Amino acid sequence: MGFALFSPSKEISFSSLESISQNKNLKHVFPKTFSRLGELNREERGDGVVKKGSVSSHLVRGHLEGSFVRKKQLKEPSTKLDFVRTLLIDNYDSYTYNIYQELSVIDGLPPVVIRNDEWSWEEVCHYLYEEKLFDNIVISPGPGSPTCAADIGICLKLLLECTNIPILGVCLGHQALGYVHGARIIHAPEPIHGRLSDVEHNASELFNGIPSGRNSGFKVVRYHSLVIDPSSLPKDLIPIAWTSSHETIPFLDGFEGQGDLNTYGKSLSTKLENGLQWHPAESQELRTRDILMGIMHCSRPHYGLQFHPESIATYHGRQIFKNFAEITKDHWSRLQSSSDSMRDFYRSDMEITIQTGESELYLARMQVSAVNQLFQEVARSKPLMNGFDNLKHVGLCNLMKSSPRSRFAKYLKLKWRKLECSANQVGGAGSIFSELFGSHCAENSFWLDSSSTEMNRARFSFMGGKGGSLWKQVTFRLSNKSYSNTTSGQGGYLSVGDSDGSVTNTYLQKGFFDFLNQELESICYDAADFDGLPFDFYGGYIGYIGYNLKVECGASLNRHESSTPDACLFFADNLVVIDHHCDDVYVMSLHDDDTGTTSWMDEVEQKVLSMKPHHPTKPLSVASGDVSPTQGFSAEKSRQQYIADVEECQKFIRDGESYELCLTTQMRRSVGELHSLALYLEMREKNPAPYAAWLSFPRENLCICCSSPERFLRLDRYGVMEAKPIKGTVARGASPEADELLKQRLQYSEKDQAENLMIVDLLRNDLGRVCEPGSVHVPHLMEVESYATVHTMVSTIRGQKRPDASAVDCVRAAFPGGSMTGAPKLRSMEILDSLETSSRGVYSGCIGYFSYNQTFDLNIVIRSVVIHEGEASIGAGGAITALSNPADEYEEMVLKTRAPTKAVVEYQSSILSIDDET
Repeated sequence: MGFALFSPSKEISFSSLESISQNKNLKHVFPKTFSRLGELNREERGDGVVKKGSVSSHLVRGHLEGSFVRKKQLKEPSTKLDFVRTLLIDNYDSYTYNIYQELSVIDGLPPVVIRNDEWSWEEVCHYLYEEKLFDNIVISPGPGSPTCAADIGICLKLLLECTNIPILGVCLGHQALGYVHGARIIHAPEPIHGRLSDVEHNASELFNGIPSGRNSGFKVVRYHSLVIDPSSLPKDLIPIAWTSSHETIPFLDGFEGQGDLNTYGKSLSTKLENGLQWHPAESQELRTRDILMGIMHCSRPHYGLQFHPESIATYHGRQIFKNFAEITKDHWSRLQSSSDSMRDFYRSDMEITIQTGESELYLARMQVSAVNQLFQEVARSKPLMNGFDNLKHVGLCNLMKSSPRSRFAKYLKLKWRKLECSANQVGGAGSIFSELFGSHCAENSFWLDSSSTEMNRARFSFMGGKGGSLWKQVTFRLSNKSYSNTTSGQGGYLSVGDSDGSVTNTYLQKGFFDFLNQELESICYDAADFDGLPFDFYGGYIGYIGYNLKVECGASLNRHESSTPDACLFFADNLVVIDHHCDDVYVMSLHDDDTGTTSWMDEVEQKVLSMKPHHPTKPLSVASGDVSPTQGFSAEKSRQQYIADVEECQKFIRDGESYELCLTTQMRRSVGELHSLALYLEMREKNPAPYAAWLSFPRENLCICCSSPERFLRLDRYGVMEAKPIKGTVARGASPEADELLKQRLQYSEKDQAENLMIVDLLRNDLGRVCEPGSVHVPHLMEVESYATVHTMVSTIRGQKRPDASAVDCVRAAFPGGSMTGAPKLRSMEILDSLETSSRGVYSGCIGYFSYNQTFDLNIVIRSVVIHEGEASIGAGGAITALSNPADEYEEMVLKTRAPTKAVVEYQSSILSIDDET
C-alpha cells in the first residue's frame, strides 16, 4: 500500500495546532526563505518526501472538552432552510471555484470563500457561533499534505471543534478528516491525476440516488498522490466509498455513449437505471486492495471524498453536492426538533428571533441580511487575495468590484468605413500590412494575424502603427521587490511615450494591472459608434503581458528577472481590420472628440485601393535538408539536465505538491541586425496559426514573431468569456496513413487526456471566479486540431462574465494561462521557478488587445521568436505528469521549438546565400 508519510504523533502539543489558525505565528511554520505556504527548495527535501512542519492528530474527541465551541449549544428552528449558506475554505487550490460554481447553483446562495490562513480562529468562531452566518463548511482540495501546518491551515481545527456543523472535505479536506482523527496519510500505490475510476459506495446519504460499482456509470476524476491508509482508520470513521478496481479509465473510453457533454458534465442525472448494482449499507469493511474514496464520521455530520466531484468529467458530481445540501438542511431541522428552546437566528443589525412557524421567505431574508453584513465587515477590515480589491460579492478571495469612473474620464469617438474592395483583390493581409506599415522595418507597428482560419479557428486580423494624436506606448518593468520574498512585489516603473516622442516615467505602487484597469475604466463612449461591426476591437491597448506579471495575480515572487519589459503595449487609435470570412477590409480611427478628421482613413483607403492585385514575394529560403533546425541555437539546458528536471517534477507530483507541472526552457541564438518582419513573413508562410502576432517596439530594441495556435482568453461584447487551452501535442506524420495514426494515438492517449482534463478543470476554476454562477461550461472537450507541423488536443471553456467584474479583473483572475503553469497554479509556479534557470519573459505570457469598450482577446505566447538586443530566444516545454516519460518529454519540448528555430536558421541562411551571390 505504500509507506507512511506521517503517523499520528503523541509528542506535539495543542499549541502546534493552535498556530495554524493564527496568521502571525503561521509565518514561522514553514521555511523562512519562502514567502507563501508550501514553498520549498530542493535542499530542504530528503528521501523524496517533502519535509515540512507536521501537526498532531492525537487531538481527538475529549481533548477539547472545555473549548469555546463545546460550550455552545447549537439549536436551529424547525423550519427547513430555504437555501444553504456555505463557508468554503480554499487550500490554495486551482479547483476551489469549480466547487464555488456548483454550490452557488445548488445552495441558492454563493458561498463565502476564504483562504485557509485568512481568518483567525477567533474570527471563525465569531462568524460561525456568534453571528451564526453559515450552515455548513466545505474544505477544498489543495497541494501538499494535511500533516503539514502550512498546507492545511485552520482546517484541522475546524474538523476537531465544529462538531455540530456539517463539513464536507474534498481530496486534501478528506485526508484532513482522516488524519485529525488518527488515520495515517501514506503514498498511494500510484499517483493519479486527471484520470477516472469506477467507484463503489455503501448507499450512505451522501450518495443518495447515485449508482455504485464497476460499469455502473459512477466514474470519478482523481487528483491525488497521497491517501488515507484504510488499515489505520479509527472506529469513529466509517468507510463509505472505494475504488472498484486498480485500473483507471481513459476519459474518452469512459465517456463513450454517455450522451451530450453538457448534460454529462453537469451530472444532473439522479435516478438509477435498470440493472445497476447497489451495495448494501452493512458492507462497510474496506477491501485492502482498494483505495479509500470516501469516509464519514460515526457521530458528527462530517464527510470526506478523495475524488473530485467538481471535475467536469466526474459523473453525478452535482448530485453529491445536492445530497450534502440536503444533509445540511436535515441536520439543522433534526437539531431544532430535538430541543425545547430556540436560539437567536442569523442576526443583522438588531437582535431578531424567528419563531416557529414563521414564513420561509422571512427566514431567507434574514439569511441574506446577515451574510451581507459579513461581506461589508470583512471588506472594511481585510485586504483580499490575488491582487483584487473592493469586495462586492460573496467570494471573498477574488470577486471584484469595478473601479468607479475617474473624474478624469475621457470621451472617445470612433469613425470607421468598409472599403470597396476585398482583401484578396489586393494580395491579402500580408500585402496590406507590408504596404501600409512595412517601411523602416515596420517600427512601432502591430499585427494580430489570423493567418490560419481553417475550421473557424479565427476570423479577424488587426494591424496598425504609430500615428494619431491618441497613440502612445506604455512600457512596464517590475521593481526589484518582485524578486524578493519579503514584499508583495507588485510595484514597478511605467514609461509612457507619445507620438511626438515625449516620454514620462512613473512608479506604480499597485502595479500594471491596476493601471490598465483605471485607464480602461476612465474611457467613456457611445456604443452606437461601433454598431454594425462584426468584430470586438475598435481601438485601445494592444501588445503583450509577460509571464513575470504573475506576481500581480497571486504568485508570491519571481526568482528570475526578465531582460525584456514585463509589459509593453501601444494605445492604437488608427487601425486596419480584415475579416477573413467575408474578405472585407475596414479602416478605423479613434478621436477624443467629435471634431476628429478622417484624413488618415482617406489616405489608407487610397493606398489600399491603388494596390495591384498581387501576393507578397515569398521569402527566399534554403531547402530544409541543408541546415540543422537548431543550428547556431544554444539550449539553456542540456538533454541530461532537462530530463533530470522532469524527474524532479515527478518527485514533487508523487509527494502531492502538484498534479501537473508545465516545465519550460529556452533556446537562444545571436542574430545581429535581423530583418524581423521578413522573418515573420517566413514564419507565417510555413507555419500559419490562428493567434499569430507581430509586434515591434524599437525603443526597447524588441520584436516579437509569434505563431501561437492557442487562445488564452477572450471577452466579447456580450460578456461571454472563452478560453481554449492546448494540452497534448504530437508531430505530423510523413504520410496520410501515418499522420492519421498519430492523430488517433493522441486522441486516445490516457496521458494526454489527463493533461488536458487537469487544465480544463483549472480554466473552469479561473473563469468561475468572475463568471455568473452556473454559467461556466465546456462545449468542446479534448478535440484534436491539426497544424502544419503538429497535432494538438484543444478544449473550449466558456462562461458569462459577472457585471461587476471588469475586463482586467477577468484577465487577472486567470493569468498566467493554466496551460503554461500546471495545477494547482500557485504551488506549481513556485516549484517551476525553483527548477527553471531564467525568466520566461514574453514567453508564456499573452499577446492581444484590450478594446476601449472592455472587450479583449489574448493568446498564449508559444511557438514564438522573441528578438531582443540582437538575440533570438525561443521558449518551449511541456506538461509533466506522473505518467510522463522523461526522455519523451524532452523530445516533445524539442518538437515545439522545431518550427520557429527552423524559420530563423533558414531565413538567415537564405540571406547569407543572397549575399554570397551578390
